[in-house]
Amino acid sequence: MNCIIKFGCLIGFACAIATPVFAGEQKIVLMLSGKFCEAYLGDVETALAKRSGVKAVDLKSMKGHAVVTIDGDKVRADQLASAVNEGDGWHCTGQTMK
Repeated sequence: MNCIIKFGCLIGFACAIATPVFAGEQKIVLMLSGKFCEAYLGDVETALAKRSGVKAVDLKSMKGHAVVTIDGDKVRADQLASAVNEGDGWHCTGQTMK
C-alpha cells in the first residue's frame, strides 16, 4: 500500500511539472506538513491566493502539497512558503520543493 501511495505521488508530481504554462507563468510546489494541516487546507489556499501574482492554487493533484501557479515577476517561492508558515491558528508549514 505504501508503495502505491509513493508511486501515485510521483505520477502526480510528474503531471504537475509537465503541465504547460503560459509565458511568464511558473508552477511552484510547496510541501505541506503539520499535525493538523489537512484540517486547514482552506485557510492555506486562501493565504496563498491572497498573495499578489498568484494565479491558481491546486491542493488536490498532489496530496500533502500545494501546486501554485504564479506570475514569475510578481511573487517568489519563499514568499509563498511564508504565507503558509505565518498562518495564525493553524498547525501547517510549507516548504518549497526544489
